[in-house]
Amino acid sequence: MMTNEKTTLSSRSDEQRPSLLKRLTGANTLWIGLVLLALVAVFGAIRPDAVFRIDTFQYLLAETSVLLVLSVGMTFVIITSGIDLSVGSVLVFASVSSAMAMNAVSGGDATNAGWGVIAFGLLVAVVSGAVWGLLNGLLISRAKIPPLIVTLGSFGAAQGAALLLNNGSNVSGIPDKLNRTFGFGTYFGIPNIVIVAAIVTAAGALLLSTTRFGRYTYAVGSNEEAARRVGISVRGHLTKVYLLAGTLAGLAGFMGNAFFRVAVVTGHETDNLNAIAAVVLGGTSIFGGTGSMLGTVFGVFIPAVLEKGLVIIGVKEFWQPIAVAIVLVAAVWLDQTRRRARNQR
Repeated sequence: MMTNEKTTLSSRSDEQRPSLLKRLTGANTLWIGLVLLALVAVFGAIRPDAVFRIDTFQYLLAETSVLLVLSVGMTFVIITSGIDLSVGSVLVFASVSSAMAMNAVSGGDATNAGWGVIAFGLLVAVVSGAVWGLLNGLLISRAKIPPLIVTLGSFGAAQGAALLLNNGSNVSGIPDKLNRTFGFGTYFGIPNIVIVAAIVTAAGALLLSTTRFGRYTYAVGSNEEAARRVGISVRGHLTKVYLLAGTLAGLAGFMGNAFFRVAVVTGHETDNLNAIAAVVLGGTSIFGGTGSMLGTVFGVFIPAVLEKGLVIIGVKEFWQPIAVAIVLVAAVWLDQTRRRARNQR
C-alpha cells in the first residue's frame, strides 16, 4: 500500500513539476524584480549623478553580500515552514571565534598573517556556525521544540557566548591580506566578496531547484505529514536545513571580518530580521512550501536600494526602517492574498 501511494505521488509530482526555469525563478519573482528596477529608476531620476556611478553599485553590492549569504540559508529554513532567529548571533559568534583563533596562532596579532592563518580562521568560522546550526536542527527535529523557541534561545546563547569570549569587546588583528584581497579586492571591477556571495547563491539555487534535497525542502514545507508518508526522513532533513543555515551564518561572519576588518560584537542585532525580511520580500511564503533563490536576491536588494536611495536624496535616516517595514508588511499581505485566492480555487 505504501509503495503504491509513493509511486502515485511520485508520478503526479513528475507530471506537475515545473520547468527548470520556473523552479529557479519561482512563480512570483517578476513583480519583485520590477519593484527593484522601479526603485533604482526613481532614485536615479532624482539623483542620477550619485546613483548611476560604478563605485555606488560596487559598495552597495559589497555591503549586502554578508546579508545575501545569510538569506540563502534562511530561504531553505522558511520554505520548510520554519524560522531561524539566531543567524545574526551565530554570525557574531563565528566572527569573534575566527578572529580570536587567527590571533592565537599568530602570537596575539594576526595583522601580518598569511594565507595559512586565514584558512584556519575560515575553518573556525564555518565550524562554529555549523555547530550552532546542528544544535538548532537537533532540538527542532528530535526534541520537537518549535523553531521559534529554539532559535530565540540560541539567539541569546550565541550572542552571550560571543560576549564571553572577549569580555564584550570587539576583536581586532584581522589580517591585512584578508582585508585587501577579499574584503576590498576586485576582479574585473567586481568586488571579490560579491563574487563569493554570488557563488554561494548560485549553489543554493541549484541545490534548491535541481536536487533531491531541494525537492524534500519544498515537500516538508508544503505538508510535513505527507512528506513523512512517502518516505522522506523529515527529522533528518530539518536537521540538515538548520545545519546549512548555521554553516552559512559562519561563512557570513568570516566575510564580515574581511570587509569590516574587525570582529564586532554589536551591530548585527537585526541581521536575523533583515534576512527574514529579504526572503519574504523575495516571494518565499512565510507559511512554507514556496519560494526561490532569485526572489531572495531581489528581496535582499530592495531594502538595500531603498535605504541607500533615501540617504542619497537626503531623507533622514529615521525614515529608513519605517519605509522598509511598510514594504515588508505589504509583501506579507500580498503573500496572504495570493494564498487565500489559491485555496479558494
